[in-house]
Amino acid sequence: MIRHLMSLVLLVTVASACTTQQITQALNDYLEDDKPTTFEVSSGLKEALVQGITKGANSASATDGFFGNPLIKIPFPPEVQKVENTLRDIGLGKEVDKFVLTLNRGAEEAAKQAKPIFVNAIKQLTIQDAWNLLNGEQDAATQFLERTTRSELQAKFKPVMKNALDQTNATRYYGDLVTQYNKIPFVEDVNPNLDDYATQKALDGLFTLVRQEEANIRENPTARVTQLLKKVFGYEEG
Repeated sequence: MIRHLMSLVLLVTVASACTTQQITQALNDYLEDDKPTTFEVSSGLKEALVQGITKGANSASATDGFFGNPLIKIPFPPEVQKVENTLRDIGLGKEVDKFVLTLNRGAEEAAKQAKPIFVNAIKQLTIQDAWNLLNGEQDAATQFLERTTRSELQAKFKPVMKNALDQTNATRYYGDLVTQYNKIPFVEDVNPNLDDYATQKALDGLFTLVRQEEANIRENPTARVTQLLKKVFGYEEG
């Protein structure tokens, strides 16, 4: 900071002895000195994503992190909506509600283990698209992370989610509900994969929270808690 102030003072001091073209070039050189390097852009984007997933995972893993957030709350599997409707019609609404609660509790439990999986994926991102991501949409980095790592994340996150569903009894409640539904005369048996559904929805929720944090960092200078974030995203605004 001191170096930049001294440089600016020097520019002002010698300005009277320079032509307009020389002054313009000197100012451009001064401003260019603050331009983040490609490495800094890459590091800044990764840092922003890590900050986003850290906040996202912390928020999602809290009690009601999923269940109490309408943006990411996981509902009864929509492809078997008829199951929920039928069970409610025959007086099993409380059991359905209990399952939805335990399903979201499972996602909240799994979110506690999400950070290292996401962070490892973030570390693998290259610098090739760094400038494009920096100058892209508000969620450009999140989109890139989701597009390039979702399949790998899903494979690693699924067993974590399965274990969390078992711990919260969501799997048992779901099995009981499906069993009761399949006993109803003249209905077609159903048994969709709860682990796949819950994993997809939990990842959707986590990416939603990361996307929010990325937009916050881009829009709100006070959200840039490190010098690197301030330099990289401050340059983007300039």
